Amino acid sequence: MSGLFVAAFPFNDDVLSLPVTNLDEAVAWYSTHFGLHEVSREAQPVPRVIMARDDARVGFAINGEDATQDGAAILVSDIHRAREDLEARGLEVGDSRIDERDGKKLEVFFIVAPDGLCYYFHQPLED
Repeated sequence: MSGLFVAAFPFNDDVLSLPVTNLDEAVAWYSTHFGLHEVSREAQPVPRVIMARDDARVGFAINGEDATQDGAAILVSDIHRAREDLEARGLEVGDSRIDERDGKKLEVFFIVAPDGLCYYFHQPLED
């Protein structure tokens, strides 16, 4: 079975520097609820932690930005399995819908984390 989390893309500038106010709290929450694990931590130029699951990497930084204005698009290999996994981890998952981007249809759902970051989970649909 292939990895569930395929890739992560930023809403704004940098998917490896999503704004948070406390790195340890972010690591604990995203480990529990998204199944991410810490892969690196750095102090400069701002405190930042990089986390991963399968082939997707996201990072959290204390950078003073507004978390409610940022987030990431997470490409998954199986949108239904992703929903089941996240719900089993205690998350409320938004309703699924079909989006169209660049002529391709995607099945998607959203999760807004307690820190305000928004996540757009998506999988391309086969024609």
